[in-house]
Amino acid sequence: MKPVRVEPEATQELAAAVAWYEERREGLGRGLVEEVDAVFAASAVLGVRRAAARRFPYSIAFIELAEVVRVLAIAHEKRRPGYWVGRLKGS
Repeated sequence: MKPVRVEPEATQELAAAVAWYEERREGLGRGLVEEVDAVFAASAVLGVRRAAARRFPYSIAFIELAEVVRVLAIAHEKRRPGYWVGRLKGS
């Protein structure tokens, strides 16, 4: 499997989402991280460019490059749709 490079903005998005879920119920944020990891693993095999988490309202947007999988965003599905598209410029 190719290495995964998570963009700083995507890392910040995940950290904010984890904090929000942890405020609601301890351990729920960890559940989101586990789900994101599962999406990475499944998506690398499938070769898709965007994959939705099953348990949480988040999608992981990424590009599979020759040497690395570049994660552009870990985006909430209902908030600011497509806001991360500008991040494609660095591809």
